[in-house]
Amino acid sequence: MENKKSKKSNETIGTKIKKIRLKQKLTQDNLARKSDLPYTTLTKIETNVITKPSIQTVMKIAKGLGISLDDLMK
Repeated sequence: MENKKSKKSNETIGTKIKKIRLKQKLTQDNLARKSDLPYTTLTKIETNVITKPSIQTVMKIAKGLGISLDDLMK
């Protein structure tokens, strides 16, 4: 039996970022600008080309989304 919690932990950081970004009705370009990151970096993270972005990058994205790093990493 698979519970929801195990499903969540399999979710990549890119998938989480995309989900939150869409919920906030932000485009990739908007979020890249807010996060002070290159657009291509953000798209690569969201499409899981980059699966382990640096902590600095993740912190910038969390700030751009207006959420804590903890909330993003949950």
